[in-house]
Amino acid sequence: MKLNLKNPLVFFDLETTGTNINSDRIVEICYLKVYPNGNEEAKTMRINPEMHIPEEASAVHGIYDKDVADCPTFKQVARSIANDIEGCDLAGFNSNRFDIPVLAEEFLRAGVDIDMSRRKFIDVQVIFHKMEQRTLSAAYKFYCGKNLEDAHTAEADTRATYEVLMSQLDRYPELQNDVSFLSNFSSFNKNVDFAGRMVYDEKGVEIFNFGKYKGMPVAEVLKRDPGYYGWILSSDFTLNTKAMLTKIRLREMTQK
Repeated sequence: MKLNLKNPLVFFDLETTGTNINSDRIVEICYLKVYPNGNEEAKTMRINPEMHIPEEASAVHGIYDKDVADCPTFKQVARSIANDIEGCDLAGFNSNRFDIPVLAEEFLRAGVDIDMSRRKFIDVQVIFHKMEQRTLSAAYKFYCGKNLEDAHTAEADTRATYEVLMSQLDRYPELQNDVSFLSNFSSFNKNVDFAGRMVYDEKGVEIFNFGKYKGMPVAEVLKRDPGYYGWILSSDFTLNTKAMLTKIRLREMTQK
């Protein structure tokens, strides 16, 4: 099967210093760019995270401080990565909840302005969980009939994710070979920010998706409790969450 693409689709995977999307950093990125004509380009690079890689993280992906000591920082390669994914849709495994937010944070920290609001995101894990409820290694075995060698290396996981999506399209006739459909199907919520702290309701209104104001319109909360904005900006939320909240606040202020 060949993916039905209008834009190039970039499958990618990150290895990081941990699982906190606010503070952890990328130590390896691999992306596989699939063009509408079926051609493929792959790239893998290790990144110096400018911080110690915790032993528990190294135990998972096998990357230690000494392995990235002479590698470029994300800021040094951010523009190159942004150029590579310009105009592309993105796909990954658990990417909507982790890889996309982490990548967005790294771009913000690097000062690289990349607009991902028009991108479509396919999360192969969400499709898998909706259909079968398993992990990437189990998904690879289930759909592709092969054992995933070198699991938790970015390159192996990226290639496996691509193969799993192709097999999912073969297995489930109800899945349309269309990026818009797959993007919608692999999203539990329509996020305002990548971390999903704010989402759109059925009417397209931004609402909070956490805390004491969960389910309430963001604009209404900002009007009722102005201090909540300051609390979020001074707390441990992602830069992207703070930026999107600020955008909503400025919009509401100009509409007065």
